[in-house]
Amino acid sequence: MEAMVMIGFKTKGLVEPIASVLIAILLAYGSLTGGVQAASDSRNTDSSAPEKSWLKQVPALIAQGEIKKALEKLAEDSQATDADWHNLMGFAYRKQTPPDFGRSEFHYLEALKIKPDHRGALEYYGELMLMKNDLAGAQEMAKRLKKACFFGCEELRDLQKAIDSFKPR
Repeated sequence: MEAMVMIGFKTKGLVEPIASVLIAILLAYGSLTGGVQAASDSRNTDSSAPEKSWLKQVPALIAQGEIKKALEKLAEDSQATDADWHNLMGFAYRKQTPPDFGRSEFHYLEALKIKPDHRGALEYYGELMLMKNDLAGAQEMAKRLKKACFFGCEELRDLQKAIDSFKPR
């Protein structure tokens, strides 16, 4: 307790202005990005709503290797103006055997037209570029992700890890 009093005494007059500046920065950042919670590109949508039920179902199907079912589910719920939908389409086409690079790239680009800072699409498109031996393209996606992830994010870390371990084929 004595240490806290000493710190408060020594910094008297500095704590409030610094705190005010930090709060102002966080509020300004939040208003620019739609909220400080930047955990997901779907942060403003309800994935449990019937029209977006695919948002949880499709990643689970892909994780289980059920790519055909994932693509069928996405086709049933076609949402051509939704960046998340295009991102998952691109991801499913990339994960099928053999990968369909053309369709995957088309959908990642559509997602990025709709939402240029879509973190998932930037990461996955960068990974697709690595699969196509395009290191410079992947690095460009990482550069865009750095701008989209002001305080860092899982997508940036994952893409950077893939870039760091990239070996041309």
